[in-house]
Amino acid sequence: MSEQTAGRPDDTCGRCGARRPADPDSTLSALAWSAQHERGTVRWLCPDCARKHVRDIEAKLPDEFW
Repeated sequence: MSEQTAGRPDDTCGRCGARRPADPDSTLSALAWSAQHERGTVRWLCPDCARKHVRDIEAKLPDEFW
């Protein structure tokens, strides 16, 4: 994770609120996070939420249907 994104409020999961790891030793777990780009904003999903909603994400369903 770059220094620009470390510690920012948007470094949390948009569904459950889990925080992205800021520790450089946890690079592999940081790579498992999914970014959603929507209307000029970026929202992150933790690996658990991304795995749970992968079909919804791929179908591009609005969040209210998850």
